[in-house]
Amino acid sequence: MAGRRPLRVAVQMDPIEGVQVEGDSTFALMLAAQARGAELFHYLPAELDWNEGRVEARGRRIEVMRPQASGAPHFRWLGPSETIDLAGTVDVVLMRQDPPFDMGYVTATHMLEQAQRQGVLVVNDPAEVRNAPEKLFVLSFADLMPPTLVTRSLEAARAFRRRHGEVVIKPLYGNAGAAVFHVPAADTNLAPLVELFGHVWREPFMVQAFLPAVREGDKRIVLIEGEPVGAINRLPRAGEIRSNLAAGGEAHPTELTERERHICARLGPELRRRGLVFVGIDVIDGCLTEINVTSPTGIVTIDRFNGTDTPARFWDAVEARLRATR
Repeated sequence: MAGRRPLRVAVQMDPIEGVQVEGDSTFALMLAAQARGAELFHYLPAELDWNEGRVEARGRRIEVMRPQASGAPHFRWLGPSETIDLAGTVDVVLMRQDPPFDMGYVTATHMLEQAQRQGVLVVNDPAEVRNAPEKLFVLSFADLMPPTLVTRSLEAARAFRRRHGEVVIKPLYGNAGAAVFHVPAADTNLAPLVELFGHVWREPFMVQAFLPAVREGDKRIVLIEGEPVGAINRLPRAGEIRSNLAAGGEAHPTELTERERHICARLGPELRRRGLVFVGIDVIDGCLTEINVTSPTGIVTIDRFNGTDTPARFWDAVEARLRATR
């Protein structure tokens, strides 16, 4: 954006103090924006207000840096805490706090939708984030998925397991592999698990046919503006089926198969239409299992394996969207 004032970017995220800078995607995006001359403003989701027609955030201007030694700082504040009118102060809001996708998250999407109507670009589009929970948006592409059931019924879950044998049960709004259970065909724990899910969550749960090939990896593919820019294969540790890095999975380099490129081509137009600029999809044995739109991760590892620069691709896309609206 040569010849224009520096881009002003507000980042809605979890506390910066706890970021693991070696692999954090949000931190990588912030570093890349700053390298382009952007001014960064950091605030927490709880610091977002709607105030007499203005969408305001209480936070601080920030500079981020890669630590030069163990224990060295990775950020510094550039001034005192202040309250800003997002639509009047910044160009872009990055909505990057981690799930769970609860009513607090949903409320934030409503408030940021108001800010977007007032002229600030929010990435990903907050209304579409709200409309595209990872385990529900994917149902629009049922032919790309493994056999799947969404229910609160024990009898429906039993009938599904009789048809498909081994199954996996998981909460609709979980994240990072939490509360994902593998239930073999002869396992007697199906009823207690359904009972437990009913006590813990008001929402239905998801049951999917177990894909034995998960032991060979669960592929995370990152798409920018609907185009695949890289992937990693996440292998579960011994004795596990969960391959999420947060659950102890191990990342390995990989290439996209023809089937996976077909999946990306199917999703791409819809992602672009919805303003879902940065998306991570999960594919096991050629089956699409999730479409992650809240706070996708994996780009640091992808770039390390492939020598690519995904943050640059991301900011190119954001700047193109800004130009299209001005």
